[in-house]
Amino acid sequence: MDMNMLSPYIRVAWDSIVEPPFIIPERVLYDYELMYVKEGEVEVTVEEQTFHGIPGDLFLFKPKQPHSIRLLNGKRLRQPHIHFDLFYQPDSPEVKVSFKPLKAMTQEERRSFREDLTPLLDLPLPNHIRLHQPIIIEKLLFDIIHEQERKFPYHDIAAKGLFIQLWIQLLREVHWHRNPHLQSKQELLDRVKQYLSHHTDHEITLDELARLANLSKFYLCRLFKQVYGMTPIQYHVTVRLEKAKQMIQFTDLPLSHIAEMLGFQSIYAFSRAFRKLEDVPPSYYRKKS
Repeated sequence: MDMNMLSPYIRVAWDSIVEPPFIIPERVLYDYELMYVKEGEVEVTVEEQTFHGIPGDLFLFKPKQPHSIRLLNGKRLRQPHIHFDLFYQPDSPEVKVSFKPLKAMTQEERRSFREDLTPLLDLPLPNHIRLHQPIIIEKLLFDIIHEQERKFPYHDIAAKGLFIQLWIQLLREVHWHRNPHLQSKQELLDRVKQYLSHHTDHEITLDELARLANLSKFYLCRLFKQVYGMTPIQYHVTVRLEKAKQMIQFTDLPLSHIAEMLGFQSIYAFSRAFRKLEDVPPSYYRKKS
């Protein structure tokens, strides 16, 4: 799934408070639902797997996925939640929220099911997520709810933007949960990244970075690539070339001088790096008179 193409449709967004006793018997949804436990405790069963939800937990119900919800301990449940399509479809505004079990649906109703696209994600999302930073998700959920309730001009576009932030935060939560060793090293990796960003006037070696991080260069390289998608050296070249592009476009400095200022051994090495990363020569970014 190409997340750059994400264009969600927010069907409903509610901040619901329900008093005990409260049960939602087994049902299936046409769309997706995110349910956040703000107050109370719940027992949630999804496809015969049971979860215990406490404040700060998030549940993701997927299209056509049987699930039920039961309140626990005689406490009220506050559950801000949203129903949505991950990608807008022509019939998105016409599809309603479902409260029925699959066997009670007509053939016409079954045509409203959305395709579950989450298996196509690089990191498939579970039904139950114990959030590491619930306050971020909580705030974004309430911001979406407020936009939908107030219906100010362009509220639908604002809600989409907020949802994309929420979705990315959710993906990050799952990523950190599955890679706890990365989260524990995040501050260190950020320091390495800042060092690379602030030292663009010369080439940096892995040995130099390993001493800075007090890690083996092989372990550092592996961690950095897991978090940022590229090695430290690749990131450093990218930063230097971004700075080079600005200097080429907005100064009259000769290309050879820019290459020297950014620590490239020669204009040929400078040009080779540009062609490898950008597939164009440095002169491509020079303004034409």
